[in-house]
Amino acid sequence: MAAITGSPPVARRRGNLARQEAMYGYIFLAPWILGFLIFVAGPMLAAVVLSFHRYSIALPPEFVGIENFQRMIGACPEGSRSCVTDVLFFPSLARTGQWAIMYVPLAIVGALMTAVLLNQGLRGTNVYRTIFFLPHLTPIVASIFIWAWLLHPAYGFVNEVIWQVSFNLTGQGIVGPKWFGGTESAIPSLVLVALWGAIGGNGMLIFLAGLQGVPKELYEAAEIDGAGLWSRFANVTVPMISPTILFNLVLGIIGALQAFANAFIATDGGPAYATWFFALHIYQNAFTFSEYGYASALAIVFFVIILILTALNFQLSKRWVHYGGEVK
Repeated sequence: MAAITGSPPVARRRGNLARQEAMYGYIFLAPWILGFLIFVAGPMLAAVVLSFHRYSIALPPEFVGIENFQRMIGACPEGSRSCVTDVLFFPSLARTGQWAIMYVPLAIVGALMTAVLLNQGLRGTNVYRTIFFLPHLTPIVASIFIWAWLLHPAYGFVNEVIWQVSFNLTGQGIVGPKWFGGTESAIPSLVLVALWGAIGGNGMLIFLAGLQGVPKELYEAAEIDGAGLWSRFANVTVPMISPTILFNLVLGIIGALQAFANAFIATDGGPAYATWFFALHIYQNAFTFSEYGYASALAIVFFVIILILTALNFQLSKRWVHYGGEVK
């Protein structure tokens, strides 16, 4: 009887304790929730509203419907004096796609190969991991200025080395590439600089964590069956870390499409708009031309493009990503 009569107070105390824990949880979550609403969700909703307006700081917003979106594709309504076709919309998308196609595969493969090398358990591995990760810690502004000096077409260190080595070998100096100063070499140069900081960065650490989760018994069984080094990598390592590859691939594509700082600092979109990426196009329309309504429309379109590509990536990943315990 004592246990029966004492159970309601115990249940009430447990209920009060659960409510207190929930309250403390919401209290600790409140700064993040407020930050998300104020600095993420709020600006996103404001961008959606402003995308249907013509707006600058000097003048109040003026509703223009879908005119901003028509301006992107060159379908301005007849008689509109304010709607001017954006001739850089499609070229900026194309250059962003070119950049992503060149950068993402190299970054993924480079980070994976670096992680495989650092996962061999060799002596001094911790030192090597630190050395590989240091470029990722370098502030991007500082690294761009250093690389801009190294790759300067006239007095850069790299072109000077190319000229001196070619002169000593052949008796005739070879003039190095224009690097950031050439329309054909600007994007490959930016890719080179980005890879310098990306191969040993977060992607490598994520791959390293995935590799350390592969059971050694699988490698031993494959080796007993006569599998060589490449066969073990292709048939054991890659399938086992395929979710990690997908994770890095999704992050890599999103990050590549949002490329901004490299082009803005190194080339400012040049030469001849050769590195005028879409994120830079949004920035220039907003903060250089003060067309905040049109920049908001560009941002909305950019968000939709990234969302579609990410969803497509996940859909296609069902064919090659294998999760633990999954039966196919």
